[in-house]
Order: sequence, then structure tokens, then C-alpha cells
Amino acid sequence: MMASETKEDVLHEDVARARSYYDSDDAEAFYSTVWGGENIHIGLYQDEAESIADASHRSVETLAKKLAPLHKASHVLDMGSGYGGTARYLARTFGCRVTGLNLSEVENQRARSLNEKHGLHDRVQIVQGMFEAVELPDAHFDAVCSQDSFLHSSDRAQVVAEAARLLKPGGVFVFTDIMQADDCDPKRLQPIFERIDLSSLGSPEFYRNAAELHGLEEVAFEDNTHHLITHYSRVLSETVAKEDVLRQRISNAYLDRMKRGLDLWVNAGRDRQLVWPLFTFRKPAEQAN
Repeated sequence: MMASETKEDVLHEDVARARSYYDSDDAEAFYSTVWGGENIHIGLYQDEAESIADASHRSVETLAKKLAPLHKASHVLDMGSGYGGTARYLARTFGCRVTGLNLSEVENQRARSLNEKHGLHDRVQIVQGMFEAVELPDAHFDAVCSQDSFLHSSDRAQVVAEAARLLKPGGVFVFTDIMQADDCDPKRLQPIFERIDLSSLGSPEFYRNAAELHGLEEVAFEDNTHHLITHYSRVLSETVAKEDVLRQRISNAYLDRMKRGLDLWVNAGRDRQLVWPLFTFRKPAEQAN
């Protein structure tokens, strides 16, 4: 951070950078082609040959079980909702309402179109915005979830604060994120920091401390790092397999940089410098006087 820059300046620069990246033609073509156009997050794999789309859907199913029980009167916030696949699954499975909050308007347009296609536009609302400052009142949601989005924020403590603020007493906050291991050497992750234009990642200890600070109680922690390794290995192999087609739609510079970046994710996971957990926190129910 430069001496003249405020924390808010840096945050807005990072938000603008992330939005610009995901709104680009290259990013939209890559993610919609390689991931399948329904989800953009890490998958849970039954084997190393499983399709990215199927494994990504299993991640949604697993997260949904942590959010349950939900019903028609429930309202869920999905922070960083991407193409809206998780939001649609929750609405279709439980009949609940879901608000998908997402930076990229290109992704949001795809999400809204898919909501219409599946007849879920009345249950799923897609809103463009940043999850560090959600323009909704306190205790607005029965549950809050997110999949692999918080790493893009330069103020993750504020993200947790917003999740806690927006959650009703007794509600759960369930999320996955790519994190640096608690005992990692940040120097070893420098190529990844440069790849995502940030100076750090959150860690499990960081998220635990932030959640406790804002009154959230830890319910469960599942370390699924081996799936991170499998996932980015699968994305890389799928990219190579579809490279001729992708290069007709995507710039060579983007695709070459992506392939190098995927290698970084895989190797950092194997070295245990990165972890990919599923966290569940609960906001305590209000005590009767």
C-alpha cells in the first residue's frame, strides 16, 4: 500500500481488478467452456478422471447439506455466486429464496438467463455488488454461503464481519476458500500472489479468529486439500485437451498464463502451502431474558 492510499482505496482497486478480470471475454470463454457453464468452483472428486462439472455439482450438494434444514420461508445469501449454480440448486431442492451477490456482470447475466431457463427467477435474485459492503439490513438471512470467492478480497476480515452481520441468530455461515496453510512460508506462495494480484491469502487460523471476533461459533472444519490438487490437475488436463478450440476463442497470452497458474495451484497444494477446507460457523441464537 502506498503512503497516500487508504485501506478503502486498495479495496476498491482490488474489486475493480477482479471485476475487470471476470468480465473479460477471455475469462468468460475459459470458465464457461472448461467448467461447463453452471458453476465456477473447486469440485469434490470420486476419481481423478471424473468430469469437472460433476465434481463441482458434488461440492454444491455437500455445501447444501451443511446449510440444511432450509424451507420455503428460508432466505440464503450466496457471496460470490458466479453462474448461480449453487443458488439454483438450493432453490430447487429446498424451495427457499436465494440472493446471489457477485461482482461480475457478465457472470450475472449468464446466471439470470439460466434462472429464467430453469423457471427459478422468482426464487433466485442475482445482485451485482461487493461482499465487503452489502447494502442490506442486519439479520437479513437464515444462512450465508460462499464457494472459493473470498480469496479475491483484500479485506477478508470485513467479509466475515458482513456475513456475521447479515446472518440471523441461529443461522449458519458455510464456505470454502483457497487458503494459505497456517504454517506456510509466504515467500513460497509469492508466484501465486502475483498471479491473483494480491499480497496474501486467508488461512484457517485467520478465519477462525475473524469469526470469533464477530460472535460466530465454529461447528465443523473439513480439510479437502487433496480435492484442490485433483481439481486443478483436471482443469489443466481439460485445458490441454481443448486447447485447439480454446485458442480460437481466447487470446494466447491468457491461455498460456492460465496454464502456468494452474501448475502453481497444483504444486502449492502438493507442498501443503495451500489448503482447501470447508468451514461451518453458527451465529448463536438469541437468549431469552
